[in-house]
Amino acid sequence: MSLYELERTGDVQELIGYARRSDNPEIRARAAELLGNFPDHDERADVVNALVSVAQRDDHSAVSAAAVDALDRLGGDAIEQLIADAAGADLDGDGADWVRAQAFVKALSADLPELRMAAANGLGQLEHTDAVPRLVERFEDSDPRVRARAARACGLVADPRATGALEDLLTDSNATVRRAAAEALGNVGNRQALTALLPLYRDDDERVRRVAVGAFGNFGNGRPVEYLVESLTDDATVVRRTAVYSLVELLANVPTEQSHEIRETVVEELSETDDPSVVVPLVEILEESQQRSQRRNTAWLLGRVTEEAERDRVVDALVTALRADDSMTAQFAATSLAELGNGEDGTAVERRLLTLVDDESAPSDARAQAVFALGKVGGERSRERLDALLDETEDDDIRQRAFSALSKLGGRA
Repeated sequence: MSLYELERTGDVQELIGYARRSDNPEIRARAAELLGNFPDHDERADVVNALVSVAQRDDHSAVSAAAVDALDRLGGDAIEQLIADAAGADLDGDGADWVRAQAFVKALSADLPELRMAAANGLGQLEHTDAVPRLVERFEDSDPRVRARAARACGLVADPRATGALEDLLTDSNATVRRAAAEALGNVGNRQALTALLPLYRDDDERVRRVAVGAFGNFGNGRPVEYLVESLTDDATVVRRTAVYSLVELLANVPTEQSHEIRETVVEELSETDDPSVVVPLVEILEESQQRSQRRNTAWLLGRVTEEAERDRVVDALVTALRADDSMTAQFAATSLAELGNGEDGTAVERRLLTLVDDESAPSDARAQAVFALGKVGGERSRERLDALLDETEDDDIRQRAFSALSKLGGRA
């Protein structure tokens, strides 16, 4: 029976036999690799024990590496058992987390790069700050996989002490290492870390650019605006979308006195594109974000940057936003609908607003906002409907908005 068939049938005991006793190292390595695919098997303990034994005792490095990888994929305490055995540590006693961290630190110097990778992973999950200097030492590791895992672990710990060393990794020849360092710096999030990311918006690897651009929204000032604006024309759709998210996040983070200037710059740049990959993220933020400042900025922006592409979806999202619990979001949505309604296809906006006004099951605040917007964009149909609404409604806010809107549309019939 082939190894594939043994995996398919879940015969882990036979796979264990091949991993331990086959004369062919390629078969041993393949069997060990397949054993990592059974994290929930009834005989998991036998699988883990066998892989620990293979990882420590097999003379062929490829077989040991396959066993370490398999243990790492099994998750839970599998890789910890290997590292504890290698370090002679008892992970079940008092102070187990400290003992576990020390065992992982010791494994950072293991001969097998796969074991060094696993140790870095473990230290990141433990968020053990005392291990940061030892993780930083691994930034000089000859294996780029280890450098990347060590950088990622430092990001999980988010200790500012790693900032300078992570900054040095941004020029690593390996894109995966650069990306891991960029993500880690974004997690650290101090001024030095964020500033170090600025040049990466032009990195050759689009994944690195995406990570860097994604961190720019964490700035508390307008410094990254020019980089984000340039990223709106990036060749990669994912980078352009990330730049939009970061711009909105930045507007929410910067001091109020700076937000107006930044907002105008953003509007100027976004208005020059009808690329759906730029507008759609704004709609998604309005529909999905739980942060009021983000939704407010997005509702305001959409009325000023939406072109023909995606116009219908934008109008739908803004009309829905009139029902927002946050009155400022609803107000910004109403002003944006007024902006869109003054365009060439204002009748579509007017029609959607009239539908909401006629929906007596809708919140009165939402209907009042729709009435306000109709005063900006409505025609004769709106004037007639608002005239009738004055006699129908018992809601003082709606009636007051209707009087105001009618005055802008020429008064009562």
